[in-house]
Amino acid sequence: MAEQKLGNPAVVGLAGFGLTTLVLQFHNVGWMPSIGPVVWLGLMFGGTAQLIAGLQEMKTGNNFGYCAFTSYGAFWIALCLMLLGNKFDLFKASTTDVGWFLVAWTLFTAILWVGSLRIHGAMAFTFTTLLIGFILLDLAHFGYPSLTVVAGYELMVCALAAWYMMARVILNEIYGKELLPAGKPWIA
Repeated sequence: MAEQKLGNPAVVGLAGFGLTTLVLQFHNVGWMPSIGPVVWLGLMFGGTAQLIAGLQEMKTGNNFGYCAFTSYGAFWIALCLMLLGNKFDLFKASTTDVGWFLVAWTLFTAILWVGSLRIHGAMAFTFTTLLIGFILLDLAHFGYPSLTVVAGYELMVCALAAWYMMARVILNEIYGKELLPAGKPWIA
């Protein structure tokens, strides 16, 4: 009896990461004044759905995907709970507190960035833009607030790069050929 084919959990992880990151940047650049949609997306799609995708990656033996999706899913949940805590005066976080939270995530991202360089070009590009975005947000929280807008535009590129990888997995499978290439690893 043939083994049943399973879906690739990366498509949901990349979709949740890309969409939630994109919508947060709409807020960061000033296009969307309310943070409300970010909180709800961050809790459900960027957070919970991405976390579940990460746990499913574990079953495929993909440690990179397992670590990335589970961790960034938890990032979105923590960030949104922090925003809600600030709104309702519960365990409030100052701008500097959020800055240190982001610095820790920057360091974490740097580790995954090193790994991404050996996977393929699309992954390396996505993690490079994510790392740059985190660094810009770090600086924005420690005295250079105008960099939030710069980070917003830069992280829109990151979000779209994640969607490219999602589209690549889906469309290459549907069409049975390499419609969207991943590119060679940046480090062999």
